[in-house]
Amino acid sequence: MTAPRVPEPFDAAGNASRPGPVTHVWYAAYGSNTHPERLDCYLAGGRPPGGRRDVPGCRDPRRPRRSAPVLLRGRLYFATESAVWTGGRAFYDPEADGELPAHAYLLTVSQFSDIAAQEMYREPDRDLDLTRVLARGRDRLGPGRYETLVCAGLLDGHPVLTFTAPWRSTEVPPNPPAAAYLRHIAAGIGAAHGWPPRRTAAYLATCPGVHPRWSAPKIAALLTADPAGSAPAAPPARSRLAE
Repeated sequence: MTAPRVPEPFDAAGNASRPGPVTHVWYAAYGSNTHPERLDCYLAGGRPPGGRRDVPGCRDPRRPRRSAPVLLRGRLYFATESAVWTGGRAFYDPEADGELPAHAYLLTVSQFSDIAAQEMYREPDRDLDLTRVLARGRDRLGPGRYETLVCAGLLDGHPVLTFTAPWRSTEVPPNPPAAAYLRHIAAGIGAAHGWPPRRTAAYLATCPGVHPRWSAPKIAALLTADPAGSAPAAPPARSRLAE
Protein backbone atom coordinates (compact mmCIF):
# COMPACT_ATOMS: atom_id res chain seq x y z
CA MET A 1 0.00 0.00 0.00
CA THR A 2 1.37 3.43 -0.98
CA ALA A 3 2.18 5.76 1.90
CA PRO A 4 -0.24 8.70 2.12
CA ARG A 5 0.94 12.08 0.90
CA VAL A 6 0.31 15.54 2.30
CA PRO A 7 -0.38 18.27 -0.29
CA GLU A 8 2.21 21.03 -0.45
CA PRO A 9 1.25 24.67 -0.07
CA PHE A 10 1.70 26.64 -3.28
CA ASP A 11 4.62 28.67 -1.90
CA ALA A 12 6.37 25.49 -0.69
CA ALA A 13 6.24 24.19 -4.24
CA GLY A 14 7.84 27.30 -5.66
CA ASN A 15 4.64 29.01 -6.78
CA ALA A 16 4.04 32.56 -5.56
CA SER A 17 0.26 32.33 -5.32
CA ARG A 18 -1.13 29.72 -7.70
CA PRO A 19 -0.02 27.05 -10.19
CA GLY A 20 0.25 27.72 -13.90
CA PRO A 21 -2.49 26.95 -16.43
CA VAL A 22 -4.62 24.17 -14.98
CA THR A 23 -5.82 21.25 -17.10
CA HIS A 24 -5.88 18.56 -14.41
CA VAL A 25 -6.66 18.58 -10.70
CA TRP A 26 -6.58 16.06 -7.89
CA TYR A 27 -10.10 15.51 -6.56
CA ALA A 28 -9.67 14.72 -2.86
CA ALA A 29 -12.68 12.55 -2.01
CA TYR A 30 -13.40 12.18 1.70
CA GLY A 31 -16.92 10.68 1.80
CA SER A 32 -18.33 7.67 0.01
CA ASN A 33 -16.45 8.63 -3.19
CA THR A 34 -13.24 7.50 -1.51
CA HIS A 35 -14.12 4.07 -2.90
CA PRO A 36 -13.17 3.76 -6.62
CA GLU A 37 -16.27 1.71 -7.48
CA ARG A 38 -18.51 4.54 -6.37
CA LEU A 39 -16.44 7.18 -8.15
CA ASP A 40 -16.63 5.14 -11.37
CA CYS A 41 -20.39 5.71 -11.52
CA TYR A 42 -19.93 9.48 -11.28
CA LEU A 43 -17.49 9.25 -14.19
CA ALA A 44 -19.23 6.78 -16.52
CA GLY A 45 -22.81 7.10 -15.30
CA GLY A 46 -25.09 4.47 -13.85
CA ARG A 47 -26.25 3.56 -10.37
CA PRO A 48 -23.57 3.75 -7.68
CA PRO A 49 -23.38 1.21 -4.86
CA GLY A 50 -25.96 2.22 -2.29
CA GLY A 51 -27.89 4.27 -4.84
CA ARG A 52 -31.55 4.35 -5.75
CA ARG A 53 -31.20 6.51 -8.85
CA ASP A 54 -28.90 6.70 -11.83
CA VAL A 55 -26.37 9.50 -12.20
CA PRO A 56 -25.61 10.91 -15.66
CA GLY A 57 -21.84 10.63 -15.45
CA CYS A 58 -19.22 13.02 -16.76
CA ARG A 59 -18.93 14.45 -20.23
CA ASP A 60 -15.52 12.74 -20.24
CA PRO A 61 -16.10 9.27 -18.73
CA ARG A 62 -12.48 8.13 -18.72
CA ARG A 63 -11.05 6.73 -15.49
CA PRO A 64 -8.66 8.85 -13.40
CA ARG A 65 -5.13 9.08 -14.72
CA ARG A 66 -3.79 8.29 -11.26
CA SER A 67 -4.96 7.95 -7.68
CA ALA A 68 -3.20 8.34 -4.36
CA PRO A 69 -3.99 8.28 -0.63
CA VAL A 70 -3.67 11.76 0.86
CA LEU A 71 -3.94 13.35 4.28
CA LEU A 72 -5.70 16.70 4.31
CA ARG A 73 -5.20 19.23 7.07
CA GLY A 74 -8.51 19.59 8.91
CA ARG A 75 -11.30 17.33 10.13
CA LEU A 76 -14.11 15.16 8.89
CA TYR A 77 -17.42 15.88 10.63
CA PHE A 78 -21.09 14.95 10.30
CA ALA A 79 -23.99 17.37 10.27
CA THR A 80 -27.35 18.21 8.69
CA GLU A 81 -29.92 15.51 7.92
CA SER A 82 -29.73 13.35 4.84
CA ALA A 83 -33.14 12.80 3.32
CA VAL A 84 -31.94 9.45 2.01
CA TRP A 85 -29.74 8.11 4.82
CA THR A 86 -31.72 9.63 7.76
CA GLY A 87 -28.41 10.53 9.36
CA GLY A 88 -25.66 13.11 9.17
CA ARG A 89 -23.72 13.91 6.00
CA ALA A 90 -19.92 13.99 5.79
CA PHE A 91 -18.27 17.40 5.51
CA TYR A 92 -14.71 18.73 5.60
CA ASP A 93 -13.57 21.55 7.88
CA PRO A 94 -10.16 22.64 6.54
CA GLU A 95 -9.66 25.10 9.41
CA ALA A 96 -10.01 22.57 12.23
CA ASP A 97 -7.08 20.83 13.87
CA GLY A 98 -6.32 17.30 12.76
CA GLU A 99 -5.92 15.22 9.61
CA LEU A 100 -8.46 13.73 7.24
CA PRO A 101 -7.64 10.57 5.22
CA ALA A 102 -8.84 11.08 1.67
CA HIS A 103 -8.48 9.46 -1.73
CA ALA A 104 -7.13 11.76 -4.43
CA TYR A 105 -7.98 11.12 -8.08
CA LEU A 106 -6.18 12.93 -10.91
CA LEU A 107 -8.98 14.20 -13.19
CA THR A 108 -9.47 16.78 -15.88
CA VAL A 109 -11.04 20.07 -14.84
CA SER A 110 -14.23 19.09 -16.67
CA GLN A 111 -14.45 15.77 -14.82
CA PHE A 112 -14.04 17.46 -11.45
CA SER A 113 -16.65 20.04 -12.44
CA ASP A 114 -19.09 17.34 -13.49
CA ILE A 115 -18.67 15.35 -10.27
CA ALA A 116 -19.35 18.50 -8.25
CA ALA A 117 -22.50 19.11 -10.29
CA GLN A 118 -23.75 15.57 -9.73
CA GLU A 119 -23.17 15.83 -5.99
CA MET A 120 -25.60 18.76 -6.04
CA TYR A 121 -28.07 16.79 -8.23
CA ARG A 122 -27.41 19.03 -11.24
CA GLU A 123 -26.81 18.13 -14.85
CA PRO A 124 -23.08 18.31 -15.69
CA ASP A 125 -22.77 20.78 -18.53
CA ARG A 126 -19.97 23.29 -17.88
CA ASP A 127 -16.53 23.71 -16.38
CA LEU A 128 -16.12 25.47 -13.06
CA ASP A 129 -14.13 28.70 -12.91
CA LEU A 130 -11.26 27.79 -10.59
CA THR A 131 -9.61 31.21 -10.60
CA ARG A 132 -10.73 32.29 -7.13
CA VAL A 133 -10.22 28.96 -5.34
CA LEU A 134 -6.68 28.73 -6.71
CA ALA A 135 -5.91 32.33 -5.68
CA ARG A 136 -7.60 32.30 -2.26
CA GLY A 137 -7.75 28.64 -1.28
CA ARG A 138 -11.56 28.73 -1.10
CA ASP A 139 -14.48 29.82 -3.24
CA ARG A 140 -18.16 29.73 -2.31
CA LEU A 141 -20.11 29.00 -5.48
CA GLY A 142 -23.51 28.97 -3.77
CA PRO A 143 -25.36 28.14 -0.55
CA GLY A 144 -25.55 24.39 -1.19
CA ARG A 145 -24.03 21.79 1.11
CA TYR A 146 -21.23 20.94 -1.36
CA GLU A 147 -20.88 24.25 -3.21
CA THR A 148 -17.79 25.56 -1.40
CA LEU A 149 -14.56 24.68 -3.19
CA VAL A 150 -11.39 24.17 -1.15
CA CYS A 151 -7.84 23.96 -2.47
CA ALA A 152 -5.68 21.90 -0.10
CA GLY A 153 -2.40 22.56 -1.93
CA LEU A 154 -0.44 20.82 -4.68
CA LEU A 155 0.62 17.29 -5.56
CA ASP A 156 3.08 16.86 -8.41
CA GLY A 157 2.26 20.35 -9.65
CA HIS A 158 -1.52 19.84 -9.78
CA PRO A 159 -4.01 21.52 -7.39
CA VAL A 160 -5.71 19.32 -4.80
CA LEU A 161 -9.39 20.31 -4.75
CA THR A 162 -12.49 19.17 -2.95
CA PHE A 163 -15.88 20.60 -2.02
CA THR A 164 -17.69 21.01 1.28
CA ALA A 165 -20.26 23.14 3.09
CA PRO A 166 -19.73 26.89 3.67
CA TRP A 167 -19.86 26.60 7.47
CA ARG A 168 -17.34 25.46 10.11
CA SER A 169 -17.86 22.24 12.06
CA THR A 170 -18.54 24.34 15.17
CA GLU A 171 -21.23 26.43 13.48
CA VAL A 172 -23.78 23.69 12.80
CA PRO A 173 -25.40 21.12 15.12
CA PRO A 174 -23.71 17.72 14.89
CA ASN A 175 -25.69 14.76 13.62
CA PRO A 176 -24.45 11.15 13.71
CA PRO A 177 -24.26 9.27 10.42
CA ALA A 178 -26.28 6.19 9.59
CA ALA A 179 -24.63 2.79 9.88
CA ALA A 180 -24.67 2.15 6.12
CA TYR A 181 -23.01 5.49 5.42
CA LEU A 182 -20.26 4.78 7.95
CA ARG A 183 -19.61 1.48 6.22
CA HIS A 184 -19.30 3.19 2.82
CA ILE A 185 -16.81 5.71 4.15
CA ALA A 186 -14.83 3.04 6.01
CA ALA A 187 -14.64 0.91 2.86
CA GLY A 188 -13.26 3.90 0.97
CA ILE A 189 -10.62 4.60 3.59
CA GLY A 190 -9.61 0.95 3.50
CA ALA A 191 -9.39 0.98 -0.30
CA ALA A 192 -7.24 4.12 -0.35
CA HIS A 193 -5.11 3.77 2.77
CA GLY A 194 -5.24 0.07 3.58
CA TRP A 195 -6.34 0.70 7.14
CA PRO A 196 -7.75 -2.31 9.00
CA PRO A 197 -11.28 -1.95 10.44
CA ARG A 198 -10.18 -1.21 14.00
CA ARG A 199 -7.91 1.65 12.94
CA THR A 200 -10.65 3.07 10.75
CA ALA A 201 -13.15 2.73 13.59
CA ALA A 202 -10.83 4.52 16.02
CA TYR A 203 -10.45 7.38 13.56
CA LEU A 204 -14.15 7.75 12.74
CA ALA A 205 -15.03 7.75 16.44
CA THR A 206 -13.05 10.99 16.83
CA CYS A 207 -14.96 12.86 14.11
CA PRO A 208 -17.42 15.49 15.39
CA GLY A 209 -20.98 14.29 15.12
CA VAL A 210 -20.17 10.61 15.58
CA HIS A 211 -20.12 10.52 19.40
CA PRO A 212 -22.08 9.56 21.49
CA ARG A 213 -24.15 7.41 19.14
CA TRP A 214 -21.10 5.62 17.79
CA SER A 215 -18.11 4.55 19.88
CA ALA A 216 -14.95 3.00 18.44
CA PRO A 217 -15.98 -0.53 19.56
CA LYS A 218 -19.44 -0.12 18.01
CA ILE A 219 -17.99 1.09 14.72
CA ALA A 220 -15.44 -1.74 14.71
CA ALA A 221 -18.23 -4.26 15.24
CA LEU A 222 -20.16 -2.68 12.38
CA LEU A 223 -17.17 -2.88 10.05
CA THR A 224 -16.02 -6.37 10.98
CA ALA A 225 -19.55 -7.67 10.40
CA ASP A 226 -18.60 -7.52 6.69
CA PRO A 227 -16.17 -10.47 6.46
CA ALA A 228 -14.93 -9.44 3.01
CA GLY A 229 -13.73 -6.09 4.35
CA SER A 230 -14.76 -4.45 1.11
CA ALA A 231 -17.28 -1.90 0.00
CA PRO A 232 -20.88 -2.79 0.84
CA ALA A 233 -22.59 -4.61 -1.98
CA ALA A 234 -25.01 -2.64 -4.12
CA PRO A 235 -28.47 -3.03 -2.58
CA PRO A 236 -31.73 -3.44 -4.49
CA ALA A 237 -32.82 -0.69 -6.83
CA ARG A 238 -34.96 1.08 -4.25
CA SER A 239 -32.26 1.39 -1.63
CA ARG A 240 -30.92 4.75 -0.54
CA LEU A 241 -28.43 7.07 -2.16
CA ALA A 242 -25.35 7.96 -0.14
CA GLU A 243 -25.60 11.73 -0.22
